[in-house]
Amino acid sequence: MREEMAQRDAAELRRSHQKPRSPEGWGLLLALWYLAFYKPVITEGHLRRKNIEFIFIRFSAWQYAGCDKLWAGLVTTLCDSIRHHFGALPLSFYHVMGTRPRFASGFSQKEWVLKRGTCLKLWGMLLVLGAGLSILLVALLVPGIKEHHALKVVGSTITSLSGSSLVLGAFSVLKNLLVSEKQKIERLTNSERFASQLGFMSKVRREVGVLVDFLAFMEIFERRRLRVVLEITSLDVCYPEKVAGVLNAMNTLLSDANTPFIFILAVDPSIIVPCLEQTGCMKGLADNGYLYLNRTVTLPFSIPEMGARSRLRCLEAAVQTREDLMYRIITSNVERRRAKCQGVLPVPSRREADAEAVRCIHEAFHCLHDSADPLTHYLPANSTHVRRIVNTIPITLRLLLHRAGTPGTPSPRAAAAWVVLADQWPCRLSWVLQCLEDAWQSQPAPAFGTRSLWSIFQENVGELSTLRQPLHNVLSLDGDPELFQTFLACDFPFTARDARAFLGVTVNLDHSIRHKMGLLRGLDRLQ
Repeated sequence: MREEMAQRDAAELRRSHQKPRSPEGWGLLLALWYLAFYKPVITEGHLRRKNIEFIFIRFSAWQYAGCDKLWAGLVTTLCDSIRHHFGALPLSFYHVMGTRPRFASGFSQKEWVLKRGTCLKLWGMLLVLGAGLSILLVALLVPGIKEHHALKVVGSTITSLSGSSLVLGAFSVLKNLLVSEKQKIERLTNSERFASQLGFMSKVRREVGVLVDFLAFMEIFERRRLRVVLEITSLDVCYPEKVAGVLNAMNTLLSDANTPFIFILAVDPSIIVPCLEQTGCMKGLADNGYLYLNRTVTLPFSIPEMGARSRLRCLEAAVQTREDLMYRIITSNVERRRAKCQGVLPVPSRREADAEAVRCIHEAFHCLHDSADPLTHYLPANSTHVRRIVNTIPITLRLLLHRAGTPGTPSPRAAAAWVVLADQWPCRLSWVLQCLEDAWQSQPAPAFGTRSLWSIFQENVGELSTLRQPLHNVLSLDGDPELFQTFLACDFPFTARDARAFLGVTVNLDHSIRHKMGLLRGLDRLQ
């Protein structure tokens, strides 16, 4: 969008030879002058302008999830961001002296029309003020007239009446300068009568309407179109009624035909749709959340599946946040050199154990980065899951090294693969582990030591199929079933012995899933 802005600005400059203006420096004084004494006019030339400026606003719904009205947070973020972008002074002037743009009559190309009424009133007040001051000065300073109190009263009255209008105007500008639109809306929402306050939405819409008119004024001043782009994220982690409130606020802001707002709604429909269907906003739409989204979203764009390069870039970005790994290597090397210089033999310490752990962690991350390694093909496309894997691998390897005395310690590559397995297929892996646990309780562990997990899953998949109804939500967490088969049957044929080694250090698998499966298995066998 920024590239589009730059291209359109260059094309418009070649066409009209007019550079866009900005309300900064001398431009601010010019904007205040136009706000005070001129009315903007939408001409044919302005409508032909193709250059545009996008004002980007990010709204994370999670930051306002604790407030009673999440949509109020959306509106206050909008007001505060526009105020911050243009400055408080132009917006305050517009509240007091600004005029809504009107369309030109005929083919006139004049974009600014003098406010004759405002100028006449101002000149009249200044003349009356000058006359009052003159009378007052004459009554105070000219000898022989000082004794006439009536003249002093007349002069002071005229001066105070004419000056009070100017003071009231300045006070109104100062009031809007100190009290922002965000504070006005927050004051309304904090009112004890908020729930039953009549006309509340009309007041909010009035504030938003002033912002829309101000943006239309600034379009003509800056000689380009203005569009406010609101990026709404984290809506799928909020409560259902608040999700519906934000979508209703979006529809309210977009209800006008010429609204300058563009909403980018970054959500997971599989989560948003059930939230909408739980609220009362679905009445009349056959309780279909997808139908509601289709009527709200005018340009649907489903993010394509992440490719191999994008997954590696996402992985690198997640690994770069683990600065503690490099820091521990550097500090251990420095201490080892210092001990060698002082002639002191280094004693195996916790720092050396950390250095060994860091070496294993880097080896595991190298497997994830190596495009020739099959493990990279199983990395998830979701950046949140990638970050979870990157954060889990160091903990898993440190726990494995803590148990280094036990025989058959898995390699860093195997540990990384196990973490990916637990992240991508938590339900199927939990089922295999539960079947193994039940088998270990009835038979000695060595009997299952060399059996592959895939063969155990195949043997018990029929029983899992009978429990798919009570385990529906858990099964929906799993990734592609065919990839699960390829993972365990071909690329990483983990055995029961490997599962026993990893079971005590698997921190990214919800063990309550396995406990629920054990309970369902026991109840099913009772039947």
